[in-house]
Amino acid sequence: MSATSAETRSSASATSDRARIEPESQRLTGRLKLVLAVLLVAQFMLAVDFSILNVALPAIGDGLGFSLANLQWIATAFALSAAGFTLFFGRIGDLIGRKKIFIGSLALLGLSSLAGGLATSPEVLLAARVAQGLATAAATPAGLSLLTTSFAEGPLRQKALGINGALMSAGFTTGAILGGVLTDLLSWRWAFFINVPVALAVVLIAPTVIKESKPAARPRLDLPGALAVTLGLLGLVYGLTQAGEYGWSHPHALLGLAAGVVFLAAFFLVERKVAEPLVPLRTLGRRTVAWGNVLGLLAFVTETSLVYLLTLYLQKTLGFSPLAAGVSFGVLGIGTVVGGLLAPKVIARTSTLTALVAGGVIQTVFTAALLFLGTTTGASLALLLPATFFGGVGNMLVIVGFMVTATSGLPDAEQGLATGLASMSQQVGITMGTPIMSAVVTATTAGAATASAVHHGVTVAIAVNAALVLLGVVLAALFLRTRTNTPESRPGS
Repeated sequence: MSATSAETRSSASATSDRARIEPESQRLTGRLKLVLAVLLVAQFMLAVDFSILNVALPAIGDGLGFSLANLQWIATAFALSAAGFTLFFGRIGDLIGRKKIFIGSLALLGLSSLAGGLATSPEVLLAARVAQGLATAAATPAGLSLLTTSFAEGPLRQKALGINGALMSAGFTTGAILGGVLTDLLSWRWAFFINVPVALAVVLIAPTVIKESKPAARPRLDLPGALAVTLGLLGLVYGLTQAGEYGWSHPHALLGLAAGVVFLAAFFLVERKVAEPLVPLRTLGRRTVAWGNVLGLLAFVTETSLVYLLTLYLQKTLGFSPLAAGVSFGVLGIGTVVGGLLAPKVIARTSTLTALVAGGVIQTVFTAALLFLGTTTGASLALLLPATFFGGVGNMLVIVGFMVTATSGLPDAEQGLATGLASMSQQVGITMGTPIMSAVVTATTAGAATASAVHHGVTVAIAVNAALVLLGVVLAALFLRTRTNTPESRPGS
């Protein structure tokens, strides 16, 4: 009898211990707050870096002697390396440690930003932009992996991913504003220099607060697969940027896109046969991973390209200055922050699918509302500001839902791969959006640059943008419906 009593007390004690331990894993301790702060500062800086030079491009061209035709390479050189090498560096982090990759890539970003700010020739500046892109390709998946492995799956991770998503989108908008302010008040060089102190601070603090994260069993690097996917992504990104610049029928655009498709097809053939693939097809075959990344790609394609379209509209149709146009996107930035803070609560109270569908519907409605933009400033701003705010809220619900969906239900050993795929979707989406919408505007306007022609071209492109968002809603509803109450079928629940 006493043995039974002792056994009962022991069982009750174990249950009590588990009850105490489980909430502890979902508690934001002081150390975790510091880890979160370091990772978020880095991710915000990386997001800012995507857009900070957009407004400054003409000034850089004048200062360093870029021809008008070659000016786009300042953005393209960064985009090619940032999007093309993301998956490769995500896997490298699994091999040698995500903390090492994260700190090393931030150091490279600081040094390349310093070199870009001090550049005296186009060649030096372009080399610095390539290095910045490589640093971004390494730091983004490493930082996201450290975030998902530092925070247990559940409400705490959802909250961290929500804040991270909000700051990413806010960073993209902040970059446009900050680039205009720095270029107007100081010099385009400060768009580079501003990264240096932030990168230095992260490099000094990160080693003391972030724990190393890598799989217990060290996988082998799939070099053929890494080479094929990197060349494939480089081809696609190059083809899309050339299509946006010169049109879809341009030989460089067609050649780049064709090469991208061929190399990506070769990548899938390699992954089927190699012993330790870069991307195991069983992981890519998960509904949550595959469709989550498709939705993430669409989310980044649509919102970032909408900023480009509205920049054209504000400057070419309404006559805004670059700085005034950039400041107008502050409302969109606020919307993304609100959406990022709201998303974890929506997911916790309902489901990830609800966040994806509701966010997509909200974004579709308010993107479609922009079809009614006119050519008078007062009435147009009265529509544009609330529409971009609520559209930003909806877009961030989708982005956080995508991040949770694509990284949930996977062991830590596969987090580098999962976050590498998610980061690749993010980078490629950001890179693809503007060329796609630019090509739509170019085809619609037939090269005309009058205010009315630009307004018509932007309106058609906004309709395409809204249709892509709606496509994401349909795909989520069809392929991510909860079939059973399992982690895979209901990520984040």
